[in-house]
Amino acid sequence: MDSIIFDVDGTLWDSTEIVAKSWDSYLHDKEHMNISITAERLMGLFGQPLPAIAAQLFPDVPESEQLRIIDGCCQAEHEALLETCAPLYENLEETLKYLSEKYPLYIVSNCQAGYIEVFLKSSGLGKYFKGHLCFGDTGMEKNDTILRLMEIHHLESPIYVGDTMGDFLSCQKANIPFIFASYGFGDVPEPDFQISCPLDLTALL
Repeated sequence: MDSIIFDVDGTLWDSTEIVAKSWDSYLHDKEHMNISITAERLMGLFGQPLPAIAAQLFPDVPESEQLRIIDGCCQAEHEALLETCAPLYENLEETLKYLSEKYPLYIVSNCQAGYIEVFLKSSGLGKYFKGHLCFGDTGMEKNDTILRLMEIHHLESPIYVGDTMGDFLSCQKANIPFIFASYGFGDVPEPDFQISCPLDLTALL
């Protein structure tokens, strides 16, 4: 193992409550749409590429309109998260500090462009990561985004930490080991490895 790649939502922080409120306000106030967005609903959607989320939230409007609306939601979300940092998982900074002294750390997510930057700035944890890449940057499936990050940073044997079945399947396609963050949003019955909190990584790795 020469590096560690992390997912964001459900792995490093839980932004669903803040994001839900910002999307709900934007949709009601700016788009005048009668749609209720809750943290619970977002937990079932996070981890998917943004166009897929938009298609599920706004099925009755054309695709181009779905993307315009979800882009507005994301702008509202970024502003809200920069104003108030979402809850970080317990002992996250202690874990990242320890791991970053032994391995280069990276982030790959299916999020929109700019979201990882918001996480790093809002949390103050940017100093622990060597790089990041997301769906919004590449337009590619997560497994291909992982491979692209590996190519850019010359990584040969990373391990990925995530919280959904989508993460697990992406790692299988990219042929890298997967650590399941069981405290996150998803369920993975037979992961390669499993942790119940970030600090578990210090013992596992």
